[in-house]
Order: sequence, then C-alpha cells, then structure tokens
Amino acid sequence: MALIPATILTGFLGSGKTTLLKRVLTEAHGQKIAVIENEFGDEDIDSDILVRDTEEQIIQLNNGCVCCTIREDLRSTLSDLAAKKRKGELDFERVVIETTGLADPGPVAQTFFMDDEIAESFLLDSILTLVDAKHGDGQLDTRQEARRQIGFADQIFISKTDRVDDATVDALIHRIKHMNPRAPQRKVHFGEVPISEVFDLRGFNLNAKLDIDPEFLSGDGHGHDHHDHDHDHEHGEHCDHPHHHHHDDDVKSFVFKSDRAFNPAKLEDFLGAIVQVYGPKMLRYKGVLNMKGSDRKVIFQGVHQLMGSDLGPKWAPGEKKSSKMVFIGLDLPKDVFLQGLEGCPV
Repeated sequence: MALIPATILTGFLGSGKTTLLKRVLTEAHGQKIAVIENEFGDEDIDSDILVRDTEEQIIQLNNGCVCCTIREDLRSTLSDLAAKKRKGELDFERVVIETTGLADPGPVAQTFFMDDEIAESFLLDSILTLVDAKHGDGQLDTRQEARRQIGFADQIFISKTDRVDDATVDALIHRIKHMNPRAPQRKVHFGEVPISEVFDLRGFNLNAKLDIDPEFLSGDGHGHDHHDHDHDHEHGEHCDHPHHHHHDDDVKSFVFKSDRAFNPAKLEDFLGAIVQVYGPKMLRYKGVLNMKGSDRKVIFQGVHQLMGSDLGPKWAPGEKKSSKMVFIGLDLPKDVFLQGLEGCPV
C-alpha cells in the first residue's frame, strides 16, 4: 500500500489553525482527509461539525473526511487509522494532525521516525506553521514555543495581515526568515488558503533540493551577519521600527556546503556525537549529500535526536556533485558544527 501523507498543523493561539481545519473538514474539496485533533486544544472544532459519539473515536463527515480526537497517544491513533484503511473500514487519502497552540511539534514529528510500523504506513509530508501578523512579533519575543514552531516549519502561513501595516508584516517576514530560511512564507487571509497549497508540499522529504534564498548562502558563510549589517545601514536612520531589525532570537539556522564527497563512516560518527550533545536543541536539520561510492544523492534529515537518510535520485550526467546541509536550532554552536563537518569529507 502506498504511504499515507501526513501534515502537521501548528501555530500559536489565534493564528487561524481552527479556521483552516474547519475548511478542511467542511469544504467540498473532493479529498478524503483524516483529521486528528489534539483534544486539549484551546478551541475545539465546533460541535456542529462533529457528531461526538463517546464510544466511537472516529467520525465520518459528510464531505468524505474523517475526524478523530487523540484519546491515548498519537502512535496508537495513527496505527488504528492505518489498520482500518487496510481493512477497507475507512476510506481516506491523507492525515492532518493539529497540535495545540502551545505544543512543540518535535515529538509529533518524531513519531514518524521512531516507530517502524508508523513509518511503513505514513509519510510525513510537511509541518505547517501559522503565524498571526498582529501578535506574532510579541509571541516570538516572549514564547519559546512560538520560536520553536517557526524552527520546525516547512511552510509558514502569515495570517491577519490585513490588521497591521505593511512595514510590520515585512519586518515579521524578515525576522522569521532569519530563524528558518528554508521555509517559504505566504500571506494568507485568516487561515483561508487554497487546499493545494497545504498538501503534497513534500517539505519534509526535501525532494533532493534545498531551496534557500541565495543571499542566505553567500559564499563567505557569513550571509546572515553581512545581510543584517546592510539592512540596518540602509534603513537605520529613518526606520519607524528600528527594533525590528535587532531581534537576537535563540532559534537560528546555518548552512554547510562542500564540493568534496563525504566519508560515510566519518560523517556518521560526527553526526552521532553531535546529536548526543545537542539533540534537544536541534529542531530540524536536513541535507542533500554527496557520499563517496554512491552514484545517488543521499537525502538526510532529522528532528531532535532522531535522524534518517534515504537514497535520492542519481546524480545527473554533468551535474556538479556537492553537499548542502541546513541546521535549525536553539543557540547551536555554528563553529563546532561547521568545523566538525569540514573534517568528514574523504
């Protein structure tokens, strides 16, 4: 059976997750979606959409979607859904998991790596984070959970942009980009976003390419600092919100690039050691690697202490073989990582 794509929907309180979920659960989009709701949510999905039956945890909706609340743990809920699908008792094509507004999406994402049974049934398609343009800056200042949600994201939707001026939205986008340069950002009107932009993003499995704005990959490895400096220099004098450009967020990212092939054993040893020490602070890390002895790209990724790799497509004839990795985490010592990785090629 083909793997069932799963999407994790996260975002701080009031960012529009419920609006987005309601659309998924009620709109006639023709897709059969199973929605798993973390029932400690601050605002439950309205009861007029769901017929709550105490015995049965899984409810069929009139547009073909299925809804269930997590009673025990996510693993058993996913396992249950996959079993029912295999037996033909339930018909759905994908899963959406809503985390609570205060949640760290890490453990939810880890479920897809940790458990063989889950990994054989589901593919984590992407982590979507919603950010409220009006309150986002303040939440990022005061709540580490909000910063972590940005760090985990594959795609970021900024909602309620109509409630603030353009300069505020631009400053927020700029700030988020420094925290997580690999997640595309899109302005959406209060969670109203085309379903096609929510699903099949293949954000999590990288699709063998790493799209990061080139200015973040300037060759000197100091793309961030250099860019910050320019930005302040240009706008410092007459900027209405100069403080927007001086956030020193604990969630940051950096990139490693090399044209030399990695020695697989050395790389594995180094990454294993790094993950032992810094795993809890490593939110997301991924890369496309050129490994000695392999004619295929190796797609590598991880969440906290758990990492995995897959063989990607073959290197095309004439394609320059190079490795590129991005690390997003809490106060990670960039120099330790970069120096260590420099020692891993053949």
